[in-house]
Amino acid sequence: MIDKPLTRDEVASVVEGKGAARRVPVAIQQWIDPRVKGEQEQECRAILERYPCDIEKCNFQIPDMYSAPADAPSYRWLHKDKAAPGQGRAYDAATAIEDWSDLPAILADFPSASYPGLIPPGYAPRSDLYRVGLWWYWLFERHWSLRGMENALCDFYDSGDEVHKLYRALTNFYKDILLRGKRELNLDAVWTSDDIGTQTGPFFSLDLFREYFKPYYKELIDCAHELGMHFWMHCCGNIVPFIPELIEIGLDVLHPIQKYAMDEKEIARQYGGKITFWAGFDVQRIIPYGTPEDVRRETRFMIDTYHRPDGRFLLAAGNNMTPDTKLESLDALLDESIRYGIEVCRARGYSHSS
Repeated sequence: MIDKPLTRDEVASVVEGKGAARRVPVAIQQWIDPRVKGEQEQECRAILERYPCDIEKCNFQIPDMYSAPADAPSYRWLHKDKAAPGQGRAYDAATAIEDWSDLPAILADFPSASYPGLIPPGYAPRSDLYRVGLWWYWLFERHWSLRGMENALCDFYDSGDEVHKLYRALTNFYKDILLRGKRELNLDAVWTSDDIGTQTGPFFSLDLFREYFKPYYKELIDCAHELGMHFWMHCCGNIVPFIPELIEIGLDVLHPIQKYAMDEKEIARQYGGKITFWAGFDVQRIIPYGTPEDVRRETRFMIDTYHRPDGRFLLAAGNNMTPDTKLESLDALLDESIRYGIEVCRARGYSHSS
């Protein structure tokens, strides 16, 4: 392996802005499943294993929409059979909750985070790595997965009370996840997702964000902090108007600062030092279509743009890598991230604060 993983304390220091580590923290491996490479799976695994990953992830087993485990029949979001899919219907057009009149029954039998299988049986964290517990779909993503995208966007105007009731129940569920994650896994952080931006701007106005999202986001972030954990958020798209709001409520880490959707130099200039950027390497253009040297050049650009003496920067992919990711480019990304990440830290004389 080229270099060794950073310690839990080193990563925590970077996240908290207490000092840069001996190199830039890297967690690119968390964004590629080698199985997507098909016949090249083993070659992909070999590349990933050559480089350190500075965080360890535990995937919480969140309820499925319709299916429940045999030992917990109530551990699902909806207690009904899945409707037959519409012919040619888009993924985000599927509607599980056709009418809000179903909501009282759903809330009356809402899944409980006390389900033992929430934490995968047999999961044992490594004591020397920074530990992150993950679930996908926070509020908006869970909302539209239940109501369909068009309905969900209209709900903020037509059915505000019902949206608040759903978000309240989800927040209570997630708070129980945080409690178990700290108690049973001694997590350093929790990480979740809420894609609230398109490639050109947010899905909704700042006023709607402040009414429907900010209070629940803050409540969960505060809960994590009270338990001694950091809070990490993945959010695709252009969310420039929301970044000051996320900083205000104490979000620790934001991913990915999507290239071609936001101006990374301007974001780093305005908000560097106020929040930690888990900056994501572009997976739409550069990694599938660029050369290995294009990849190395972009990696150096990202490190030069985001790296700070107080830390506040980790490196990742911008989203899950797709089958068209070229292995020679993946290797270049990992290699340059480690080598240049070491070089920059040494040249600038930054070191981890004990």
